[in-house]
Formats: sequence, C-alpha cells, structure tokens
Amino acid sequence: MKEILEIHRYAFTYRMTSILIIVYNILFTIFNLISLVMFIPFFQIIFLDSEIDPSKTIEPIYNGGVVNFFNYIVEYFNYFMTITIQRSPKDALFFICCSILSAFIIKNVFRYATVWHQSKLRMVVVRDIRNKLYEKAMNLPLSFYSEERKGDVMSRMTTDVNDIEIAVVSVLELIYREPIAVAISVSFLLYLSPQLTLISFVLLPISALIISRIGKSLKKTAKEGQDQMGHLTSEIEEGLGAIRVIKAFNAIPQMLLSFKKTNLKHQELITKAFRKKDLSSPLNETLGAFVLVCIVWFGGGMILDKQTDLTGAKFITFIVVFSQLLRPIQSIATAIGFLNKTKASQDRINEILSTDEKIFEKENPTELKELTTELTFENVSFKYKDEFVLKNINFTIPKGKTYALVGESGSGKSTISDLLPRFYDVTEGNILYDSVDIREASLYDLRSHIGIVSQESILFNDTARNNIMFGTLSATEEEMINAAKIANAHEFIMNLENGYDTNIGERGNKLSGGQKQRMSIARAVLKNPSIMILDEATSALDTESEKLVQDALDKLMKDRTSLVIAHRLSTIQNADQIIVLSKGEIKERGTHSELLELKGLYFNLCSLQGINN
Repeated sequence: MKEILEIHRYAFTYRMTSILIIVYNILFTIFNLISLVMFIPFFQIIFLDSEIDPSKTIEPIYNGGVVNFFNYIVEYFNYFMTITIQRSPKDALFFICCSILSAFIIKNVFRYATVWHQSKLRMVVVRDIRNKLYEKAMNLPLSFYSEERKGDVMSRMTTDVNDIEIAVVSVLELIYREPIAVAISVSFLLYLSPQLTLISFVLLPISALIISRIGKSLKKTAKEGQDQMGHLTSEIEEGLGAIRVIKAFNAIPQMLLSFKKTNLKHQELITKAFRKKDLSSPLNETLGAFVLVCIVWFGGGMILDKQTDLTGAKFITFIVVFSQLLRPIQSIATAIGFLNKTKASQDRINEILSTDEKIFEKENPTELKELTTELTFENVSFKYKDEFVLKNINFTIPKGKTYALVGESGSGKSTISDLLPRFYDVTEGNILYDSVDIREASLYDLRSHIGIVSQESILFNDTARNNIMFGTLSATEEEMINAAKIANAHEFIMNLENGYDTNIGERGNKLSGGQKQRMSIARAVLKNPSIMILDEATSALDTESEKLVQDALDKLMKDRTSLVIAHRLSTIQNADQIIVLSKGEIKERGTHSELLELKGLYFNLCSLQGINN
C-alpha cells in the first residue's frame, strides 16, 4: 500500500493532468456501460412478439428528486421505445443502431482523451524521477562509487524508472477507473437481477486470493531480475570501456563467456517474472468464465422455470454487462501484479534517493575569498570503512608555494588531495583555508577556488571549445584562447578539422594523451583558481608530450598555491617543499636537496628512479 501511495503522489505532482485523466476515465466508464445498456431495446425489437409491456405505453410523470429523475429517464426511454416499436419496428431499430454507434464514438473519444493526457503524465513523472536520481548521483560522495557499480546506478535510472512510468498510469486506473467501473456495473446488475448478481460474486474472491499469492512471489523474482540487470549493464560498460585491453590480451572469449553467463541468468529471472505477472490475467479470465457459465445455467433455469421476472432481452444484457465487468476486475488483478513487480524498482530507486550524502553543508556558510595567507592541514586523520588510511597529517602551504606529495602506492597521497575539495570529509582534525575550516564554507564556493588536473584526462564528447569552457561558461572567447595558449594547446586545436568547434570524441579519444592533458590544463587555467591540485599529471605521457605538458604546468602553477602528487620525482625537484608519506603518515619533509641529505625514504625513491642530485 505504501508503494501505491508513493506512485500516487508522483502522479498528483501534476494535479490538473491527473484530475483530467480521472474525469475522462469516469466518463469513458459511464459511456461504456451506456453502449451496452442500449442493447436492451435492441433485443426488445428482436423479441418484439413477446417483449412489449402494455404498461409502458403510458407516458411517465416526473415527481422530483435525484433517484426519481433517474427512474423517470429510464421509464421515459422505455415509453419512447415502446411507442416507436409499435409504430415502426424498423425506425426503432435504426434509432437504436445510431444510439449504440454514438455511445461507442463518445466512449472512445473519452478513451483517447485519457490516453492523450496519460502519455504526458507518465513521461513528466519519469523525467522528474530521473532528474532527482541524476542530481543525487552527482551529489553522492566518491566512496559510494567505490562500493557500487556504475552500471547498476545506470540500470536504476533507465530500466527501473521505466517501470515507474507504466505504474503511474496503472495506479490511476487501479484507484479511480476500475473500481468505479466495477461499482457502476454491479449497480446496474443489481438493478437487473439481485439474485443473479449475488450468485456471480460467490466465486470471484477466489481469484483475488490466487492473484495475491502470485503477487508476493512476483515481487521477489522481480527484485532479483532488476539486480541482475544492474550487473549486466556494468559488464557492458566495463567491456566497451576496456575494449583495447580485451583485444590486446585476446580476452574476447573470456569476456563473452562471462557476459553470456550474466545475460543468461538475467534472461531466466526476467522470463520467470513475466510468467508470474502474466499468469494473473488468464487465471482471472478462466475463473470469470466459470462464473459466467454458472450465471447462464442458473439464470436460464430461472427463466425457463418462470421463477424470475427477467425478460430474455434483460437476461442477455445481464450476461453482456457481466462479461464486461470481468474486464475491470482483470485489469485490477493485472495492475496489482504489475505493481508488485514495480515495488522492486521502487525499492532500488529509493535506495539511491535515500542514500546518505555524507558531505553536508551548513545552512549559512562562510564566504571564501581568494586565498590570502595559507592552506593548513591540522591533525588530519581519515578512516575508510574501519581502517585509518591517514593518521595525524600536519602541514601548511603558504600562498603561492608549491608542495609535493610523494610515497609508495597506497600511502595516502590521493586521499589528501581528495579531502581538500571535500570529495570526502576528514574523520578527525581540520583543513583550514586561511583561518576558515573548509566545512564552514559551501561546496560550490570551496570548489570554485580549486582547480584539478589529474593523471586521467577527463574530457567530454563535445567540442574543444566547450571542454575548455566546462564549468566556466561566462568566460569570453579571448580568455578561452589565452588559456589554451598558456596550456600549449592552441596550436594543435587550430590544426583540428574545425578548430575550437571540432568534436573531440568520447573521452577525447580523437586526441593524443599529451593533447588531452594540455586541454585539461587549459580548462584549469581558464578557471583561474586560488589552489591547484595536480595528481600525477604527467606520469602517463611520453617524453616529448611530458615536456610540453610540464611547461604548461609550470605556467599554471606560477605564483599559485599548488599541491602536486607525483610518482615521477624529476617533475617535483623544484617544489618549495616535498612531503614523503608512508602508510598514511608523514615520514619526511623538506626540499629536494634536504631530503637527499637525509638518505631516508625519499633518497631511496630517487635512487630507484636514477636521480642522484
């Protein structure tokens, strides 16, 4: 019930559209019944010799009141039809045929009006949920993506959200159309024959019980299927992203085997879910047919034994209306079955939306100006899960100085750089921007003062211009070109097919490694931040590219507060201070020459790289 109310709330975010859908659904239901009821006078014409009641030739009188008005309409219609049949049966038949046709046309006009508005409602709700999921995905900490597969998140934003799209329509029909259709049809059946109506409802609850059991089983199977879809999407993403390595290592058969295994499991689970979902409709129809046969047996027997005042025309109409009553009942069963399947998708979507963002902002944050004095790490410790990866880190970077972090892999270098822009928050201690704890500032304000150039150049499937101006859309053309020149990127960009308007491909794959890195540096230059973080920005480049990129980096860091992470120690010999890390702790610090004289960890690292002075 909770899930149904949640989807109902999604739908009524657009109140007017939802109300119109409900109104059109009700009108469709009413005219659907009218189109069936109109068959009574049709059968009266067919059974003319035995169906005319002389009392109906007396014109009825309206005595006031809502109930009396309804009875008056019915009686006057019977009076009109009786007179018309006596005068000319063919004229009466023509009138009835036109009336039936008109009722069907009006019914289907309202049906299409319903679909017209449903098509918009289902897509705007999906759009809103997908927007929320994407916004949440952007705000979740990096630790979330180290634990979750990106493909699984993508599956939730596509497959799971698509289930909600259909559920929005199903809920409105389940609550506002089908029960009303059942109520109207049952009322009319009771009006025709209370005895037959009561008989018809003896066996129908059995259907509800069976469908309920199937629904509970369906939810479990659907959840397993959706989880497996997440694994499948992840395998596709990983396979396409690593296609170069897969081909190089002749691992295509291995990847195919793994993918086929995952795909087979997904197929089996989804097939199982479809079979359970689709079982409710034929089961319900079979039970309904059984009840219908019972009605024909009992009703036919009552008429033959003259135990009822039901006429042949009314009895046939009763059967027709009852057969139509099965449709909304089957729709309710189908909707409940589908909503049980959708619960799994809702749970997966809500799991993302309710995930703790962990990085919280103050309501009234302190405004950060351009760095004026220093950046300080004060007794900083950081715990990942249950293990400390940084312990009691203390150092201060004066404005305009370059500090380098070195050490073996896993020593905590990248973690320190991730704490500064608050990709993670410190477990203990403080990071001070001038004298302000960075947790006192807004994330937007803090990150606007920080530029990052990482080892992997993250570029987008867009033009060179838009990649450089990414995050700095207010920059002028002149500023953008100047940033490219500082990064030694202007020349190669101008040699591209359309210059700055050339699309550089997915992840910038139309460019070389050095070109991609220089474009990333141009993006950082254009941002003009107070603090630069360089995370092994040249370690993956060849010698010629490294020279061009290093020259661009030197220009970028000039008179700028910089934190450099490097494995290639030759690139940080001129740093104002080098901090040597090991197992999350600072072991040494000093200039290049000072650390060499210590003959400690830094000296050993330099020796391994052939650096002796």
